[in-house]
Amino acid sequence: MRIGVYGGTFDPVHFGHLVLAEQAREQLRLDEVWWIPCQVSPHKTERVLTPGQARLEMLELAIAGHAAFRALPVEINRPGPSFTVDTLSELVADHSGHEWWLLMGADSLRDFPLWREPGRIVQLARIAAVNRGIAPPPAVEAFQERFGDRVDVVSMPGLEISASDLRERIARNRSVRFLVPRSVEAYIEQHQLYHQPSH
Repeated sequence: MRIGVYGGTFDPVHFGHLVLAEQAREQLRLDEVWWIPCQVSPHKTERVLTPGQARLEMLELAIAGHAAFRALPVEINRPGPSFTVDTLSELVADHSGHEWWLLMGADSLRDFPLWREPGRIVQLARIAAVNRGIAPPPAVEAFQERFGDRVDVVSMPGLEISASDLRERIARNRSVRFLVPRSVEAYIEQHQLYHQPSH
């Protein structure tokens, strides 16, 4: 099978994430996309994340009904920072015989050489760099010079939705309708996530 691996904090998951995954699935002819919420992001240490189980449950609600999407607790079940190279190594070892793509926003391509063991990552999986709307094209040439022809560019509509903006909206009691799936919105409300603590 051709499998896309999509990791992130997903705090909360929103339609930008879902469109990215679906466009990658379609354009790269992936059989499945495996969503993997991180336990501790090595890149976002300044903020305390919503508990992993809650982010996983929101993901499961968001992708319910999509036969090709799966949410996996691989990183949530592993203590410490969630490094992509560890996750890919585990997936490839546990599920042999598949072809792998690592999904990321095209902007992440510039920072990729700073990741832990980038050379090992591109041995394990091709990179799917997803370009949003009219954003500048990803830095493919610089990537190829260093890592070879291990990158595919996917294009998607430009959706200006960010999880940090959503958290701020919720904290200010502003609407997130049509920015996140209705089931995720209901979950956030039910569990009172992202609301400012009352003094």
